[in-house]
Amino acid sequence: MADTTEPQETPATMTKAKLSPPAGDSTLKEETATEDTAKSAPTDPKAALAARMARFKTLQAQKESGRKATEKEVRDAEDRSARLTQISKLQDAHDKASYKLLKSTDPDFERKRNWDYTVEESESWDKRMAKKARSRDNVAFADYTQEANKIYKRQIKQMSAVDLAAYAASKAEKLQRQVQNGQLKLIESPDGDLYTVNPLNNQINTPAEESYSHDHKPSKEAIDKLVDDLDKGERARLKARAARGIRDEQDTGDVTYINQKNKQFNDKLTRFYNKYTTEIRENFERGTAI
Repeated sequence: MADTTEPQETPATMTKAKLSPPAGDSTLKEETATEDTAKSAPTDPKAALAARMARFKTLQAQKESGRKATEKEVRDAEDRSARLTQISKLQDAHDKASYKLLKSTDPDFERKRNWDYTVEESESWDKRMAKKARSRDNVAFADYTQEANKIYKRQIKQMSAVDLAAYAASKAEKLQRQVQNGQLKLIESPDGDLYTVNPLNNQINTPAEESYSHDHKPSKEAIDKLVDDLDKGERARLKARAARGIRDEQDTGDVTYINQKNKQFNDKLTRFYNKYTTEIRENFERGTAI
């Protein structure tokens, strides 16, 4: 028969069983230790304030170091820019001095330098220099006709590119309309080419003069261009007045002059004789003058 008696526990086995804790007790002990550590943390207000002050001073130090680093970079960039400008000026001065030295030492310097240019380039340069000299000599005011001519030429140079296709289409439409109205005659040449002739002056392919019918409406682009030109002229006028020392804000008050010269003369009179005529002018203003 098999032995069914249960094994008896020895004192050593009982001691080991008592000493070995269960598996769930380790986690409980860790949580207890954490709570004890949290409870043992400093809860003194002074200590917490000191910690915050230390953190604040650290942040202030970081901010100050960042500011100093930024200022240093800005100064370095400005110094680099100033150095580059100075180097550029020194290089220009060196080039001019070298040119003057070579020109003074070698009598054939200009002729040798022109070897690098073609005849066409040399002639174009001479024409450009002559035109520039004429423009410089023609700066002084001569008469209003010459002044208007200069302004006209300057405005022609500043004009944008003309739409030749739109101009040709408008001209062809006008010629066709005048041929239909009988103002122009349409003639065919022996070669089969068609052209218009004005019977009054025998002009070919030229629209006849018409009276203005007040039905023309300019485009928005043309209106904007006209406004821009007017604004540009006004800015140029104000700039010229400012260059002569004239300001629009000086024209406030009573206008006692007819032109700028008269205004300067009145200002001179006021500067020299105002102290003698103050009482008389005040009496006139009060109406008590005799």
